[in-house]
Amino acid sequence: MKVLLFVTLLAQAVLPSLAHYTFPNLLIGTAPLVTGDWQYVRKTVNALTGAPLADPTSVLFRCYETNTAAQTSTYTVNAGELIGFKSNVPIDHPGYMSIYMAKAVPSANNEAAGSGNVWFKVAQWSPYYSGATPIFPTQGQQTFQFRVPACLPNGEYLVRIEHIALHAAATFGGAQYYLACGQIKVANGGSGTPSPLVSIPGVYTGYEPGILT
Repeated sequence: MKVLLFVTLLAQAVLPSLAHYTFPNLLIGTAPLVTGDWQYVRKTVNALTGAPLADPTSVLFRCYETNTAAQTSTYTVNAGELIGFKSNVPIDHPGYMSIYMAKAVPSANNEAAGSGNVWFKVAQWSPYYSGATPIFPTQGQQTFQFRVPACLPNGEYLVRIEHIALHAAATFGGAQYYLACGQIKVANGGSGTPSPLVSIPGVYTGYEPGILT
């Protein structure tokens, strides 16, 4: 009986963490190649727990890491190539998924990269509706890919995945943010000028309709 009770309590302790997730891998190409855990993605502070960030104004909202840039490698991709992220477990929360990029100055493996009004959105997965019910296409999925814009100039970039889980977003601070930044170098690019540009943190306050549901 004591053993059964212990197993039950242990299961209850583990279940909440199973709902959490991280994005430790880049995906490269159509096959795709899955890179090693945290090899080209900055290791996030929730790497072991999967716990989300709750404050979109925190400095951690940029890449959800502290001082891991220098130990993270930078992957070279071609403009127009299919790349993305893989989560450690399928995403089981409803919510918005977006991917941003930023020209990395002075380099992708420098903590200063991504500072200021330099981020631009390159992909998003928006909900569709069944009657009045929103259906989020990323729920239950584990891989999220997009094409690097063919017109993007050569150079080093941060590529940032962001999932905003809405299951507890009825009150301010209830939305959960799951984030990670990969480090890439774009080759064979063009001469485009990405826009509009936003600052991260700074892009949200947490009071936006849709984030505060």
